[in-house]
Amino acid sequence: MTALNPIITFLLQSQPLKTVSLAAAEPPHLSEQGITPTLQTLNSAFLILLAGDRHPEFAPAQTYLEKLATSPQWGDWAKFYLHSLQLITTELTQRCQQDPMLSDRFAQAATQLADQPTDETAIAEIIWSLFFPEGTGIWGQEAAQIAALRDKRTVKIDQLNPAPIQNPAKEILFTSNALLTVPLASADLANFDQSFRTQIDQTLQEPQLYWYDHPIPIGTRPENNEILYGLKNLNQAVAVERQRQPELSDKVNCVLSVSVTHKRLQTLGKLYLQGVLAAHEPLDHLKIFAFTEADTQTLIQQVLLPIVERCCPTDEAAELLSVLGVDGRYGRHYSFLKAIAALWQVFIDPDIKATFKIDLDQVFPQPELIEQTGASAFEHFQTPLWGATGQDATGQPIELGMIAGALVNQRDIHQGVFTPDVTFPSGGLSPDDYIFFSKLPQALSTEAEMMTRYQPESGLDGEAACLQRIHVTGGTNGILVESLRRFQAFTPSFIGRAEDQAYLLSTLTQSDRLGYAHAAGLIMRHDKEGFAQEAIAMAKVGKQIGDYLRILMFSAYAEALPADVDAIKALTNPFTGCFISHLPITVALLRFSLKVATLFAQGKSAEAAEFMRVGIPQLQECLDFTQGQPSPLQQVYEREQKGWQLFYRSLSEVEKALEAQADWAQAVQKVAQKVVHNCWVNPS
Repeated sequence: MTALNPIITFLLQSQPLKTVSLAAAEPPHLSEQGITPTLQTLNSAFLILLAGDRHPEFAPAQTYLEKLATSPQWGDWAKFYLHSLQLITTELTQRCQQDPMLSDRFAQAATQLADQPTDETAIAEIIWSLFFPEGTGIWGQEAAQIAALRDKRTVKIDQLNPAPIQNPAKEILFTSNALLTVPLASADLANFDQSFRTQIDQTLQEPQLYWYDHPIPIGTRPENNEILYGLKNLNQAVAVERQRQPELSDKVNCVLSVSVTHKRLQTLGKLYLQGVLAAHEPLDHLKIFAFTEADTQTLIQQVLLPIVERCCPTDEAAELLSVLGVDGRYGRHYSFLKAIAALWQVFIDPDIKATFKIDLDQVFPQPELIEQTGASAFEHFQTPLWGATGQDATGQPIELGMIAGALVNQRDIHQGVFTPDVTFPSGGLSPDDYIFFSKLPQALSTEAEMMTRYQPESGLDGEAACLQRIHVTGGTNGILVESLRRFQAFTPSFIGRAEDQAYLLSTLTQSDRLGYAHAAGLIMRHDKEGFAQEAIAMAKVGKQIGDYLRILMFSAYAEALPADVDAIKALTNPFTGCFISHLPITVALLRFSLKVATLFAQGKSAEAAEFMRVGIPQLQECLDFTQGQPSPLQQVYEREQKGWQLFYRSLSEVEKALEAQADWAQAVQKVAQKVVHNCWVNPS
């Protein structure tokens, strides 16, 4: 770990961080007054050991951690830090052996930092060159970097889609996710019958199975209900479309995945949604279908397994098809909300040609879109870029079977819909930002990719040339069913953050490549800050911890793919690719420990303690999941890939049987239609 010592020493000396003196540390105890100081001392001891044996308190720090490792109260905490030291040492040693130039860069950085530079940008560039090279060379060169990234993302069109979306209301299956949890004590459930209230009481006695950033408590007030908010605004957007094109008489189909925190809510969630929708003004332009985990299991048992048993039997069918579901980490419901469109096309409506996902805190700002882009939301979907084929900047073939729009924050829309929702940070780095600072490449890709407008004089006219998108958001993106069924993209269920970014990775190992067409002007207004401030605040710690887990998960996921990691990074840099790190363990654990130290130094002891309580178990679980040859992560990925392959194969087989009017296939179709009908939550 010698290479790392000067970096940590510099950060501890030059930043507003002060490690606790180990010599003066009180013996650890579990009183309310003793917990927080012990946590601070644990984290300080870890950083001191990272600084190396030249630190005056190196020996006391080592003794402290080793002693606490035998403590019944503090053993798990101390072992986490001791294990982290071993993992960082091993990772750095292996990487320097694989890349001798990395050792030279560490030595060069140590020499540069020994001169005690004071310029924030200079310090950042030195340290980022080791841990976060994707961030180097951006500050002060924003315009040039934006132009370079646009060049990198440019696609030369060979053929526009000859049969683009014509009637979005009829041809697109809209999807979104609803996250539900048990009621708050103040919830008003008077509109629900006694049976429902009794089952809710029983649910409160169940263990919580899944955790989400900001689930909606059953019984929340209508004005704070994100589900109702999003659906009302989608309904209004469709009303505008009908005014512009009165011939569009079709109701828009909208599928919700209902992810819940407690098992009993898998059945109560749908009843709750039916009650909420019935109690408020009708959503006359929408047909809303809500799928819980129980519904997806019914699809597996009564629809998919009978197909597999008849057409492609395998003893692993039930296990493999369990990949279809909505409860669990975010990757699980995200994949479902894409895959459901293929099932819909085969069993429910062959006119469905695509699916498009929105988040329920996002709305189509129709007046601004029409005024400033010349097209309504649905008119943007009709672009022949969606489904075009061409060549990327390296000359490789690409099919733009996906589409991606952009976001504008509610507070900024008065400046215009092309106002980026993420802007370049101006400085003021925290110690952990010197290790990893994703806001910078995120702002770069937001400007370069999301804000691009097609103009003939720019060389990007949207006809002969366009942009492909790597950076996408969880909502405001879609995929053609034809591309979905051929490429069989999915997000692994272990992905709990940036499931939208992970979705593309599953296709990068194929000989031809699937890509996102940038839909210039397809912009949704992001309204979360307008009505969900409390949810944002509650999710703060969990979201930051998730950022560290994302580095570990994305890096291990890229390693598990049958493709060169450097090639994946070359394509996905700077933003998506920055989470695929060559030093993921070192970066994630340094960020965590430096963040904790910063919070303690700022006097935010309660937040620092919460950071450790929440973060250490999750980091340890993630480290265990991503280590080994093969790692548990790789095994899960390979099994889920087989599961999705079986899912799409079963659909193809039953589709052929339906075309031949086979009795068994028609029977299965009737079952599928019944399941879907039972998920309809706003029948007129």
